[in-house]
Amino acid sequence: MTSSIFQFGQKLPEYEVPVLNERAIRASAGILFFFAMVSFMNAWLVGNFQPTRVFVVAFLVDFSIRLFINPLYAPSLIVGQWIVRNQQPEYVGAPQKRFAWAIGFVLALAMLYLMVLNNVVGPVNLIVCSICLILMFFEAAFGICIGCRIYNLFNREKARLCPGGVCELSPEQRSGASAVQLVIVAVFAGVVAGAAQWVYSTGRSAGRLMPAAQAASAVTPSAAMDPAEAERCKVPDFAKAMGHEEKWKLHNNCK
Repeated sequence: MTSSIFQFGQKLPEYEVPVLNERAIRASAGILFFFAMVSFMNAWLVGNFQPTRVFVVAFLVDFSIRLFINPLYAPSLIVGQWIVRNQQPEYVGAPQKRFAWAIGFVLALAMLYLMVLNNVVGPVNLIVCSICLILMFFEAAFGICIGCRIYNLFNREKARLCPGGVCELSPEQRSGASAVQLVIVAVFAGVVAGAAQWVYSTGRSAGRLMPAAQAASAVTPSAAMDPAEAERCKVPDFAKAMGHEEKWKLHNNCK
């Protein structure tokens, strides 16, 4: 095996293309997905965008090291490699991963410009964050690299050594779901849908049977609200700017 500081992928004699350890990549994607979801939920539920801004910077630094120095020195991949250190490596082609990570790098640059440098809050951020979350979730949960699929659309030389051997797998070798399994999934979905309908209907009924004291407080004029409570329930400007006013009230238990 040969390696240097500035190198993308490991050059192993048994492979024709540079390779990366897919197990470490999936672990890294899971780590990033966790922190991305935490920061996203802070922004969506409580209107705190600071964790998202910090995550964008960290994400951009991590991907810059992956692309322009060496994936072996990217912090999330170092931690991911340590977590899976006792697992047999699964080597995949590096070229398609570079393309996929370049997509993540561009998205991180966009978020840096919008959120970190200009404090822009709006649907564009939501769309970009959602794309990042989807890409990382599919990588971590299923080992599906969506960026690698896109790589095949723009490159004459198709990706090789894909996760799970999907690039070399013929259609007849692929295992799908049987008719019985599909029926089980359909029945399960029906049971969940029925349970959801029952839960929501009983929840609405319970909500209508509120105690007399609670009902009396519900009809109390808003002017009689405690000043401290009124101040707590004052909708911040950022929530108004992004059309999040009613949801902010709901999340903060305000009328």
